[in-house]
Amino acid sequence: MNDLVTDLLAIRGVRYVALYRNGDLDTGVHSALQGASSSESDRYEELIVNPTLLTLVVQRGNIDCGGVQYVLVRYGHFFQFIQPLASGHVSVAIEPSAMSLDLIPEFQRCIQEHGL
Repeated sequence: MNDLVTDLLAIRGVRYVALYRNGDLDTGVHSALQGASSSESDRYEELIVNPTLLTLVVQRGNIDCGGVQYVLVRYGHFFQFIQPLASGHVSVAIEPSAMSLDLIPEFQRCIQEHGL
C-alpha cells in the first residue's frame, strides 16, 4: 500500500482511500464497514466516475471561478472527498458521523506532505 494511502487511512473517520496517478490505482479500506460498496464498484468510481467529475468541475472552475481545490460528494452511506492532482486524483471516503469541514485541511496537509 502507498504511504499516502496508509497515512490518510489513519485519520479518524476515514473509511476508504484511493490514489490514482499516471494510470495506476492504489487503494486502502478499513474492514467491517457498514454500507461499504463493492471493490469492483469502487474501482470503476476511481477509473471512470471521479476522473470524469473532476474534468467537468475543473474545466468549469478554470473559466471564472478561480480553479478547483476539491470536490465533496454526499452519498447515502458516506462523504467522498476528491482532490485533483496534476497526474490524477486522491479520493477519501469519510464516515458521515465524522465528516467535518475541519478534516479537509488535514487531508490536504497529508497530501502536500507527500509531495502531491
